[in-house]
Amino acid sequence: MSSQEEILSDGRFSRITRDPRFWEMPEKERKVKIDKRFQAMFHDKKFKLKYTVDKRGRPVNYTSTENLRKFYALSESDSDISEGDSEELTEKIKKEKKAKPKKQADS
Repeated sequence: MSSQEEILSDGRFSRITRDPRFWEMPEKERKVKIDKRFQAMFHDKKFKLKYTVDKRGRPVNYTSTENLRKFYALSESDSDISEGDSEELTEKIKKEKKAKPKKQADS
């Protein structure tokens, strides 16, 4: 740790702490948000591969689904519409479409 502090205190490297290119990515933005439509990729057998060695030939014991969970996250935003809400929304839209032509015909 002391060597890192020495580097940051050195005048030649002081701009690294202020330059946004060298900042760590926030945890919220590290994972790509996946819509609920694609949640099957986390448990579907088609997406699961068992690795025995890594890219350098070392033995490992993990599957591709662990990598998926590492890089992807299900989106839990409030903007997602549940099934019941979507039916109500479509009914409202239909009512609005029916109401608009009547108003235009009166003018």
